Amino acid sequence: MFTLGPIGFLTPWLLWGLVALPILWLLLRAVPPAPIRRRFPGVALLLGLTDEDSETDKTPWWLLLLRMAAVAAAIAGFAGPVLNPEPKQAGQGPLLVVLDGGWAEARDWPRRVERAAQLVAEAGQDGRPVAVVRLTDPPQDVTFQTADVWAGRVAAMQPQAWAPAALDDWAEKLPADGFDTVWLADGLAHDGREALAAALADKGRLTVIESARPVVALHPPTFAEGKVMVAASRLPVSGPLQIEVAARGPDPAGIDRELARVPLVFAPGDGRAEAPMDLPPELRNRITRFEVAGLRSAGAVSLTDDSLKRRKVAIIGAGPAREGLQLLSPTHYLRQALVPVADLVEGSLSEVLVAKPDVIILADVAKLTQAEEEATVKWVEGGGLLLRFAGPRMAASDVSRFEEDALMPVRLREGGRTVGGAMSWGEPKQLAPFAEGSPFYGLALPDDVEVKEQVLAQPDPELAERTIAALEDGTPLVTRKALGNGQVVLVHVTANTEWSTLPLSGLFVQMLERLAVSARPALPEAADLTGQVWVPEVVLDVWGAEAEAAGVAGVEGEALAQAMASGPGPTRPPGLYAGQDRRVALNVVNAKSELKPAVWPAAAVVEGLAVTPQRSLKGPLLAAGLGLLLLDILAALWVAGRLTGLRRGVAVLAVAALALGGQARAQDAAPEGPKPGDDFALEATTSVVLAHVITGDAQVDDLAQAGLKGLGDRLWERTSIEPGTPMGVNIEKDELAFFPFLYWPVTADMPTPSAAAYARLNDYLRTGGMILFDTRDADVAGFGSATPEGAALQRIAAGLDVPPLETAPADHVLTRTFYLLQEFPGRFGQGPIWVEAAPAGVEEAEGMPFRNLNDGVTPVVIGGNDWAAAWAADETGAALVPVGRGFAGERQREMAYRFGINLIMHVLTGNYKSDQVHVPALLERLGQ
Repeated sequence: MFTLGPIGFLTPWLLWGLVALPILWLLLRAVPPAPIRRRFPGVALLLGLTDEDSETDKTPWWLLLLRMAAVAAAIAGFAGPVLNPEPKQAGQGPLLVVLDGGWAEARDWPRRVERAAQLVAEAGQDGRPVAVVRLTDPPQDVTFQTADVWAGRVAAMQPQAWAPAALDDWAEKLPADGFDTVWLADGLAHDGREALAAALADKGRLTVIESARPVVALHPPTFAEGKVMVAASRLPVSGPLQIEVAARGPDPAGIDRELARVPLVFAPGDGRAEAPMDLPPELRNRITRFEVAGLRSAGAVSLTDDSLKRRKVAIIGAGPAREGLQLLSPTHYLRQALVPVADLVEGSLSEVLVAKPDVIILADVAKLTQAEEEATVKWVEGGGLLLRFAGPRMAASDVSRFEEDALMPVRLREGGRTVGGAMSWGEPKQLAPFAEGSPFYGLALPDDVEVKEQVLAQPDPELAERTIAALEDGTPLVTRKALGNGQVVLVHVTANTEWSTLPLSGLFVQMLERLAVSARPALPEAADLTGQVWVPEVVLDVWGAEAEAAGVAGVEGEALAQAMASGPGPTRPPGLYAGQDRRVALNVVNAKSELKPAVWPAAAVVEGLAVTPQRSLKGPLLAAGLGLLLLDILAALWVAGRLTGLRRGVAVLAVAALALGGQARAQDAAPEGPKPGDDFALEATTSVVLAHVITGDAQVDDLAQAGLKGLGDRLWERTSIEPGTPMGVNIEKDELAFFPFLYWPVTADMPTPSAAAYARLNDYLRTGGMILFDTRDADVAGFGSATPEGAALQRIAAGLDVPPLETAPADHVLTRTFYLLQEFPGRFGQGPIWVEAAPAGVEEAEGMPFRNLNDGVTPVVIGGNDWAAAWAADETGAALVPVGRGFAGERQREMAYRFGINLIMHVLTGNYKSDQVHVPALLERLGQ
């Protein structure tokens, strides 16, 4: 391609025609020829007469210029001009195309695949061998092949839900001979990237293509000061940026929905932003994931585990509660405060230790047996929280008097401090504001909380460090110390109202809740994971969607601990892993992850992924040439003096042109829509027409049209049904009664139908129509229970008069209306379908393999197997979308066609095959 500034020419040799323009100028100057002057006396008789036809003695220069411009425009147009032509990768020899293939590329993966396919195609045109590698795959030898071999593979490539790893190992797999490399990178620094880049630069020309779009990563949430802290990082670090983080989880009805949302604001020059999310415990316990709103990427999702869930708390009092004196019981207020936010465990100390609670509360329990003490110390060192409350028993005992007890945070003074006692206040004391390092920091202090008695701590050197709450005179009220991986906390007053009014306040509940949340570290230590196998319950795909982990093997604790530090990988995908007593979330981004820009060798050429779209100028230039020629005709007539008689005709033509132009503009301005009135009705009723709901997504709508066309072709070939050309319908405007069957591909952003549309849809379902809802997500979440499409289906179906549903039973008539089927695959084969539930009491007749379900037709069929993609075919009958691999894939496509045929036969004929249940009785009556 020859380029001239921003314009390129596909057929540049035609531009040599411009060289002939001077010759053309001379030829045009010679026509008409110069007149010959002769003296003729008789001419005097013609003086005063006017000649109607006059001819100029030479062509005006401006007319010559007009004709030259017309010819030049035609020559340039036929040369194939292109504005902003896409750059072609220069070079010779083998070409290696490298894709990072990680989570950071999910946001613009289609553009990356398109660019990689373009590179492969250009290499094929130049006869260069090609190799394509995805760095998220295990390292393997790089083998160059022809471009035709790689074309289909590149189109089928998908990114992975983890970052590239083992890049040093890839450098060892490179061929010994030289080659050029184009690296479509995510712009992030990964371990070993510099070494691999240097190795590729040594082999030949290295071109790096990066996207200018920012990468946003969501860190796991933490708990601080009674609030959930959400944080995110971005790259590149530039101007201000605001994103929103949503917390999702099940509502009381079990439906996944957004529970809360908070904005995160990146200040100019900041690469990290965080914000608190103040949630009540009941709501926080339901959160299953945090996600960046509007961003589909595994890096923009953070799954939650037990670190934010309800704690298992054991409450042990000093003795049995006295009947009728619940308000005086040391455990009454504790139970009332913790029931909404924790799971309570009852029993003796030795019994509750077996249950492995997160928190053990001892209310005025002074002494423990040696066995209980040893077991409790071991439990605390393993990460438990022991919360102790003082009381008369503890004040009267010698626990931690002379030496600090292992299960006490401080030494205690003998006796205590009371109002009116030897070591007394003049009046009850109130609480001092909580210090910044305290877990209670930020809690408001009620004015009515007063303390009139407490146990006192010995003034040891560590006392100030271990005090997390104090009275207004500085006397410690709550003390704490670390013991192994756990904590021991002492509240120096009773858990009831005997010594203070604290249990009567809301502050008591907040303090207990914060202590319970701090019972276990947000991030498990490696020692907590080792020694057991962690089974994945849910895994994340690269788009941040949750999927069942049925095909993922369990992970050893050591390997999971390594993944928690370095990130997930092919054998340890991101997701939720369950152990013996807890669940751990392995996210793409951990709390310590940093987004750093990639560093490239000096010899590397770095380009942007976004390119200005090219535009063909052939049409505009040829149109301009044609317009100049028309103008030349009018100018020639005017020069020759022949335009006077044509004025009226020219005026008529001008008016006609303006009218046609106005009509064309009116047609262009008119919104696209279905055919009005009788034309639409005739097109829909002249034959059996299969229809699909217009979603507004052009790609989805085109695929639905092609899918119904392919299914119609199979119906023509194999049945007596002869469907016409499929039609798209607008549920807000079109009449639905013309169509026996509607295919509805559900998209995540499809608007909720209006009240009029719902009325039209419900009438359609009640009068015998069928709608096949296809969420097209069976590969990730059944038929859409945990996907945006599934949520959209629930939103849309809320206004429909849908009968009770059940998964299609083995004897449903859909399994035998034309073909005998047991599965209903589409592009995806594992998803179930839901149909109208059978009436109660319907039983199978003796001797028959199915029930008598009368002649009803299920009004809705719901699934997510993407049937239109499996049915879709072009005008020649060739499949448009690949299904599976090899023969197995074509077999799956055939079964998809059979399901479609069974479905249409079911719509048009009802459950007539269920009448076969009566065949034995009829034969018996006929004596056969």
